[in-house]
Amino acid sequence: MIESRWRVHNPEGTMRVVATKELPGTAWIEILAGAGCRIDVCSSEAILGREEIEAAIGERCHGCIGQLTEPWGAGLFERLAAAGGRTYSNYAVGYNNVDLDAATRNRIPVGNTPGVLTETTAEMAVALTFAAARRVVEGDRFMRAGKFEGWLPSLFLGELLWRRTVGVVGAGRIGAAYARMMAEGHKMDVIYCDLRPNRHLEDAVASYGHFLAAEGRRPVICRRAESLEELLREADVVSLHTVLDASTRHLIDRERLALMKENAVLVNSSRGPLIDEQALVEHCRGNPSFRAALDVFEDEPRMKPGLEDLPNVVMVPHIGSATRWTREGMAVLAASNVAGILRGFPVWGRPDMLPFLGPNPPDAAPSIVNAEALGLPLFKE
Repeated sequence: MIESRWRVHNPEGTMRVVATKELPGTAWIEILAGAGCRIDVCSSEAILGREEIEAAIGERCHGCIGQLTEPWGAGLFERLAAAGGRTYSNYAVGYNNVDLDAATRNRIPVGNTPGVLTETTAEMAVALTFAAARRVVEGDRFMRAGKFEGWLPSLFLGELLWRRTVGVVGAGRIGAAYARMMAEGHKMDVIYCDLRPNRHLEDAVASYGHFLAAEGRRPVICRRAESLEELLREADVVSLHTVLDASTRHLIDRERLALMKENAVLVNSSRGPLIDEQALVEHCRGNPSFRAALDVFEDEPRMKPGLEDLPNVVMVPHIGSATRWTREGMAVLAASNVAGILRGFPVWGRPDMLPFLGPNPPDAAPSIVNAEALGLPLFKE
């Protein structure tokens, strides 16, 4: 471990926790220090590889906080277990970078950070939707290049989304929040695709529809699509919010892109490999009225060749959860997962994570994704 790249907090702590990146705020450090932990934090912005993480774990390490960009496979969990490791937390909601089976085999609880990203990430999806539909980035570049010489009737014509149809692929917490923002804010009808019906979303949109009808306005509707293909054909905007696994990799491929309306907007703030990015490049080249907006990328941080040259694609560098409140909240949850397990606390087992951000957090580990497999006890009042 290169000493100059690491900072130590609470060096007198009796247990050792490794954090592979600096995290926002100081509350997370206070949580771990309060649990009697020395915290070794990597100060480099470079993504750490397996060998660097193994070196950081060393011969004595009780827990780790890692990143979605890191390959937490069987080798790392075996090394962590051999060093006395008792817990790991991903600084993310998703954990497709984690070999959960390997962690469970090594008796290592794996934490994640749900419940504080929902509205933040949904807001980013909304921002990307309108940036693409209204050609905001193109207009910004035009202005900065000094090309604006006066108002014109046909300058940067975009798409009006008011009263159109939004398609949501994956109606979990973030997808449902996005759907409601588009329905309630922009009077868009919602069609969604999910393995299970989301009755809460359907009822919420129906209630808002009743409100509109009572005011003499056309109500909005929400329904579950029979298939992804049906959604792609009908929606004016398609926003991806599903998990990444073997069944969803390249969910949006050349054939499914061809099903979409020629002036549709495709938004991805979930996981890059949901889209066949090379197929997207070809589709956007051949269909200049089609628009895409991406917060995540298939080969992140790299882009597929040609993507950066397309004026009808809006891109941002994986900042869907990048608000100060959310990122600091994620740090608190990650630290609370590690500290909770090290202190022998039970698992919270509830969807509401806000109690952990208050002044008197529960004596629990907020979110352990393999808690059931490990037979960990649940929190009781």
